[in-house]
Order: sequence, then structure tokens, then C-alpha cells
Amino acid sequence: MPTSQSDQPARTGRPARMSRADIVASAHRVIAADGVEKLTMRRLATELGCTPMALYHHVRDKQDLLRLLLDDYADAIAWPELPADPRQRILVAATAMRDALAAQSWIVDVLADGDLLGRSALWFPETIIDAAITAGLTVERAVAAYRAIWHYTAGELIVTGRAVRRAEEGPTYRAEVFADLDPEQLPRLAEIGSRWTEFDAESTYAAGLAALVTGLLV
Repeated sequence: MPTSQSDQPARTGRPARMSRADIVASAHRVIAADGVEKLTMRRLATELGCTPMALYHHVRDKQDLLRLLLDDYADAIAWPELPADPRQRILVAATAMRDALAAQSWIVDVLADGDLLGRSALWFPETIIDAAITAGLTVERAVAAYRAIWHYTAGELIVTGRAVRRAEEGPTYRAEVFADLDPEQLPRLAEIGSRWTEFDAESTYAAGLAALVTGLLV
């Protein structure tokens, strides 16, 4: 009696090929769910429904995966129109850098932790250093100015972001301390009191950047 097509075993064949878009999208899902520290090759393979060995045909290791993610994100950034005035160019470029990083906060930790970067994102240091030189700084001082702006930007994102997350998790030890300060020992901080945690989560990036750039270009 002939076997019907439905009775025949399913074909095993080669699995569907993974694309760069598949890998990037799955990696972003892992990061969004559990943070970049939980992004491993094994976890990503599970997300993609493949074996780790199959994934290694596309990316060598986690560092290679992070490079892929950084390049993919940097390639999609829309660069802002730049004004003619060099000081304003620095402010616009630095603010765009801050906004791009704020949209994917995990990138700050990756950039601060090693030597990885998205190649297209080199637009930020190129633009800021060029504007600083146009404003009259030497190459050395222009690079130092960019580094100061980068450190300020990364620090502001890390500190403000963590303060917001702490506030979302509920009452904090810091709030408890500031709510009960001795006004004789710490009069100014006691006056601020519990409002300190509000200031913690409030971004002062624009005002701080403007002051920093003004000082750097003197």
C-alpha cells in the first residue's frame, strides 16, 4: 500500500539561513529584556532558535557581536544640520551624541568598558574636534576638549539613568538619609532634603554642556 505524503517524515535539510538583521534584532531583544551583560552567544542562539555553533558561522564571539550591533546602530543615525558658528556646531554635535546614546543606554557601558565603537559614529569626534580647531584651539587642545565633552556626556547619562532606575524601583536609602539630615551640621542639604532625589534624576545636560564648551574654547 503506497504511503501518503502526510505519512512521510518531515525533511530535515539545512536550517533557514540567518541574516544580519535577524541577529541584530534578536540581540536587541535580549538586551531589552535582561541587559547587555546577559547577552551571550548561547543566549542569542536560543533566541534565534539555532545552535551556538551555527551562530559562530556569522559572529566570532561576543566582542564581534557587539561590534556588529554598534555598527548597525551608528549606520542608522540621522546626522543633524550643523550651524556655521564653531561653538554652536560643538553644542549641536554633542547634544546629538547624547541623544543617540540615551536612546540605547547600554551603548555607554560598552563604550566605556573597552575599545569598541561604531565606525559611523566617528562623525561625532570628527565634527567636534574640527569645530574646536576652527574656533582657534590647537589639535592637542581640540582632542582634549572632545575628551572632556565625551566624559561629561557619558557620565551624565550613566548617573542620571541609574538615578531614574533607582527611583522607579521604590524608596531608596539615599532618600531616607536626605529626608532626615541635621540642619545644624548640613544646613544647605537639610534645606534641600528629600528634593535631592528629584535633582538626582533631572538632566542638566544642556546647561552644563554650554558652560563646559564656553570654558574649553577660552
